[in-house]
Amino acid sequence: MAEMDTSGGGHKKGPGVKKGKKLSTRIDLTPMVDLGFLLITFFIFTTTMSSPTAFKLNLPKDADNPEENTKIKNSGALTILLGSNNHLFYYEGLLDPAGRNFKSSTFKDIREVIMNKKRTTADNDFFVVIKPNDESCYRNVIDVLDEMAINVVKRYALVDISDGENQLIKTTEKFSTGNN
Repeated sequence: MAEMDTSGGGHKKGPGVKKGKKLSTRIDLTPMVDLGFLLITFFIFTTTMSSPTAFKLNLPKDADNPEENTKIKNSGALTILLGSNNHLFYYEGLLDPAGRNFKSSTFKDIREVIMNKKRTTADNDFFVVIKPNDESCYRNVIDVLDEMAINVVKRYALVDISDGENQLIKTTEKFSTGNN
């Protein structure tokens, strides 16, 4: 049991000072401790916990036949390829076999590329294909998905990278870093 002793200390000495009667007051703090724990419990149960923020990612249903997959116009397609060490590449439409339309970009400049493509393409035709390779990091994928949300891109897909695109990324990264 918790208690607080408030017994009077010493008394004043001197002529004409009457000795006071020593009174001992005992205060029981048990109800106060109970009240404190009840308040703590109340606030813990009534507090809303912060929910983690997450992307809302709508995924299409898997098609049984490859012919039933989503069709897009080549003129409205923008493909973003993610490489290692924060390297970012893109091309519009179909990839040229010689790689003439294969361009390098930074995460700062890709927003302008997306906005220009969106501006010059009809809303129903604009589609962004995001292809991370095995060496790209999760953060870069999230950064590109953030760009889709910032630029209000309604139609985009996260797709596996082809072997030819992956080889083109590795070759470009090798020459850009100077490792021949």
